[in-house]
Amino acid sequence: MIEVGSREWIRATLALSLGSFLVFLNLYQTHPLLPLIAKVFSVNSLAASWTLAGCTAGLAASLLFCARLADRHGRRQVMLGTLTLAILLSLLIPQVEQFSTLLLLRIVQGALLAGLPATAIAYMGEEFSKRALLSAVGVYIAANSLGGIAGRVVGGLLAGWFGDWQHTFLGIGLISLLLLPLVFWLLPKQACFVAVTPARGQFGNALRGHLTNPLLMGAYLIGGLNFMVFLNQFSYLTFLLAKPPFSLPTQWLGMLFLTYLSGTVASSLSGRLANRWGAQRMLLVGIALIALGSLWLLQGSLPGILSGLLISSFGFFLAHACASAWVGHHVEHNRALASSLYLVAYYLGASLGGLYLHPFWEQGGVGGLVVGIELVLVLTAGLGIWLGRLKLQAESQLPAHQPHRHG
Repeated sequence: MIEVGSREWIRATLALSLGSFLVFLNLYQTHPLLPLIAKVFSVNSLAASWTLAGCTAGLAASLLFCARLADRHGRRQVMLGTLTLAILLSLLIPQVEQFSTLLLLRIVQGALLAGLPATAIAYMGEEFSKRALLSAVGVYIAANSLGGIAGRVVGGLLAGWFGDWQHTFLGIGLISLLLLPLVFWLLPKQACFVAVTPARGQFGNALRGHLTNPLLMGAYLIGGLNFMVFLNQFSYLTFLLAKPPFSLPTQWLGMLFLTYLSGTVASSLSGRLANRWGAQRMLLVGIALIALGSLWLLQGSLPGILSGLLISSFGFFLAHACASAWVGHHVEHNRALASSLYLVAYYLGASLGGLYLHPFWEQGGVGGLVVGIELVLVLTAGLGIWLGRLKLQAESQLPAHQPHRHG
């Protein structure tokens, strides 16, 4: 098994992190453009948000399919092939003129972007030792946040400079195409992968096993519900900040997502924190920080909003890293499927969050938005406490000589 700090660990972690960076660079490029897209295509805020939500929905819908491909044909081929196609699509999207066509292509792009997230954790779970896995997941998720930041900031800057949305896709597509060969070169071939031989009912049994495992289901629900409110608060805040008295232009709306940098720090620290204090405890700390950051938005000023988003981002990515590692740590078989189910819940939450928060936003503005967020966080905190109790019960039933899993 690959150990922390070894040459192979550095290469694999760097390759997967760079690949993840490119996935989220392309996924989130429309996030700061929502007010611009609404204006150009004459659609409302909810419809414009589907240029992002449709992409995350396509990603969620494709994850299980990509996981099955990876279980049969190898993680590396699926990750690299789908990422290449998704990047090429970013270069084709600027040619469209109809809003419906833009939505359709974004859904297809999301489906292609699923290949790497569906299999990266499974790749690490097979190739890395348990301790190396926890550390690598933290770095990998830090790259997720950096890709998300870059997609939004660069996307906003390109749209602001050129005055249209098309140059965002062209610029990000070209950047991605230049960095893609590094991922091919760095990612080691798999040493521990064993192809799953297709058998009748095998997928259904594996799916049923994961979905009836409360230690996994709790983490799936926490990841999806947290992301549902965290991601979509940014979407509504872009519309708030684009209007008076703030009147921020598109390039400055992109800068709003620099608050994700606190999440990058949290993700990189998550492995050490989880190893020392336990993933479940750090999960609850993360949820508490999201709740605190959301309450901070009630100040209503630009510095107050930015401070609240910095706190929320740190808490969210800490919770996300711990929940992801929890899944990898509590599954023995069909790892790609288990991690893909987490991501299905995660991105399904992202897609549905706009619909959930919309009535809160319409009725109460920022105050209504915060109420909607806090209601969900009360639920995820309860689920986190429940997971801790389940783990204690499971450990109490182990034979005395058998070591407990750390988490």
